[in-house]
Amino acid sequence: MASPLSSPAAIREQFLASGDAAVLLRRRTAGVDAVVAAAYDQYLAPQFSSGVALLAVGGYGRQELFPYSDVDLLILVDRDLQGDANRNALSAFLRSLWDAGLRLSQSVRTAAECCRFDPANIELSISLIDQRLLIGDRALYDALQPKLAKYFETQRVALVRHLANMTQERHAKAQGTIFHLEPNVKENPGGIRDLHVIHWLERLQGAAEEPGLRLLDAQRFLFDVRCRLHYKYGRDANVLTFEAQEEFSPQPERWMREFYRHAREINRRALRHLELSEALTESSLLRQFRDWRSRLSNADFTVSRERVFFRAPQQIAKDPELVLRLFAFVGRHGVKLAIETMRRIEEQAPVLIEHFSISRPVWPVLREILSSPFAPGALRAMHQTGVLLAIFPEWREIECLVVRDFYHRYTVDEHTLEAISAIAGLRDTKLEDRKRFTTLFAESEPDLPVVYLALLFHDTGKSDGLESHATRSARLAAVALERIQVPPDVRDEALFLIEHHLDLSVIMLSRDLNDPATLRELSEKTGTVEHLKLLTLITYGDISGVNPGALTPWRMEQLWLTYVRGSKELTLELESDRIQAPADSNASTTFLQGFPTRYLRTHSREEISEHALLAERARHAGVAVDLRRRDGVWLLTVVTGDRPGLFASLAGTLSSFGMDIVKAEAFANSSGVVVDSFTFSDPMRTLELNPDEIDRLKLVVQRVVLGREDVRKLLRGRSKPAGAKGAVKLKPSVAFDSESSQLATLIEIVTEDRAGLLYDLASTISAAGCDIDVVLIDTEAHKAIDVFYVTVGGQKLHPDLQASLRRELLHVCGNGE
Repeated sequence: MASPLSSPAAIREQFLASGDAAVLLRRRTAGVDAVVAAAYDQYLAPQFSSGVALLAVGGYGRQELFPYSDVDLLILVDRDLQGDANRNALSAFLRSLWDAGLRLSQSVRTAAECCRFDPANIELSISLIDQRLLIGDRALYDALQPKLAKYFETQRVALVRHLANMTQERHAKAQGTIFHLEPNVKENPGGIRDLHVIHWLERLQGAAEEPGLRLLDAQRFLFDVRCRLHYKYGRDANVLTFEAQEEFSPQPERWMREFYRHAREINRRALRHLELSEALTESSLLRQFRDWRSRLSNADFTVSRERVFFRAPQQIAKDPELVLRLFAFVGRHGVKLAIETMRRIEEQAPVLIEHFSISRPVWPVLREILSSPFAPGALRAMHQTGVLLAIFPEWREIECLVVRDFYHRYTVDEHTLEAISAIAGLRDTKLEDRKRFTTLFAESEPDLPVVYLALLFHDTGKSDGLESHATRSARLAAVALERIQVPPDVRDEALFLIEHHLDLSVIMLSRDLNDPATLRELSEKTGTVEHLKLLTLITYGDISGVNPGALTPWRMEQLWLTYVRGSKELTLELESDRIQAPADSNASTTFLQGFPTRYLRTHSREEISEHALLAERARHAGVAVDLRRRDGVWLLTVVTGDRPGLFASLAGTLSSFGMDIVKAEAFANSSGVVVDSFTFSDPMRTLELNPDEIDRLKLVVQRVVLGREDVRKLLRGRSKPAGAKGAVKLKPSVAFDSESSQLATLIEIVTEDRAGLLYDLASTISAAGCDIDVVLIDTEAHKAIDVFYVTVGGQKLHPDLQASLRRELLHVCGNGE
């Protein structure tokens, strides 16, 4: 059947010219209505003189058909369809709609089925809120309406409860925040689905409100964005990627701030309706609990339905400090602000801004908030109501600030709150995988206020890329802490933590923790064990707040090792000869002869004994391989005779199996015996799920070492993944550092990650006549950060060699000079 749709190309052109999504939605809906009516007339009307009606439901019923939205169609029948002729007519009808280019989502229901509550299919009931008749048996449709009205009335509580639960679950999947750098404009909090929730709850509760100009503006903005996303990607795409942001606006960062303001308005209205729905759906048992919780009320605040209200909100104008006492109350008891309470605070924004612009002793109450068990919730509420900004106008620097990379998930202000929440989460002593950090948290609990204070400011300098953001953040914080009259000792501690908040991250990810120079650098920067403890907590929170998966088991282990070794360095006297080969070692003198003393520091006696046994096997077989799982990652140890390019070949072999190498070391003794070890993760769980692959990997490693397998062919057999879609291309950088290590030159390479990258880099370094001692590997989304410890004949690299090697490495990275 030829499609009677008005020209999709014309609709698109009109929208792109005018930016009016409302016109597009109306025109597309009208066109689909025409297609459905024509198909009904051709295929169903001849077969059914009555007893069938077509209803538009869901988004189609609301006349919100975006360019690639599904078309939700309900075929209302008076009885189950019987007979081949009827079923064939229906099949032909549906097939014609698909042939016309509609992405159909259809169901066939009787009136009784429409009015039957099914907890497993709440979506049907919700879609019927927006039903409208398209064509067909009017009498059948009219008979449905009173039944549907009665159904919504009798099942209102259950439907509202399910809708509230579904909304909360959806919000939880997005970590409950609107501040994602690449938000889903439909499903995230503050997205289009929240607009639908507002609409559905109002319809179910029978008390529709005027949307207000701000909400209408927000709806227009989001509808426009979703239409553009659909057209850009040619499908029902709803994630506002970095690529799309750049295409939709010449100033994407500023434009995204506008997006967050609209999303916040929608999210607040949705939360208000969810709050009102709680009173409708709560059980008697829950009501008793809430009544008990209401005993928390005091002279200033009252608690009702787990929400806190002002008893006399007009007092804010006379006593602005009342809001600080409110957040201390929230932090102490873990209750949430009522929407009405938030509105009252926002109304007094000018009063609060003026009050806190003058230097006042705010610190005592702020310290109480930061010391409370529910400090993250209190701080988030302060941010949502604008109180945090009133106290610290410096926060305007990072409010809704977008840092455009593929590692961070949130805006800078949201990242800050997530970092604080991550640290507060260590209060849970049941976190078995983080027990060491929970102990550290407990030891540092008296200092949590200064830790949280430092985190509040640690990234405020990010809006200006002209200098180190840590330095600028500390300078902004100094002014703010002076204004709220923080005592000098606390202020100095907070400023130290802000200025040094990146130190542990840099050392743990790009320095060899077994190098004495690294430990000296760490001790010099931290100064005291107390500083080291607090910086460890800040680093834990800072990495955790980047995205939910940023603090991998490997990074967590590295952070803990940094703390342990730094603590030892700060508490023990440094002696140049303090590390000696153990006299009672089981390793043979021949095996140990010629290994750097660093080898003894990085391996236990048991490991040295195992390496000696591997060396004995390798003496007969040419190579010995050990592969085992340890602390959530895999450790490959290869003992063989030294040869050019060995390290690169091993790295390439692991890469050909899809493994992600996180650290590597290479040692050689005076007899030419090499001990190379690779710590790697298995992102696809290949080895765990397929035990046979463990033996195959060991066999391939042996064959590569013995020259019976060409690692270049292995790498060619592995398809290279495409770069992140819409990724901001990285300009590769190669930096040499001959100061951070006593023995080696560090080569730090930052470039686009890809399959076989480590092999190519290591091959290039080896081809230049360099010996690779240690490699530290880290990735942030599509960005690879590799640090090689390199020597030539036991010496650091000469500047001339550095210059030529830099050109070759840049060429390998795809930016040859």
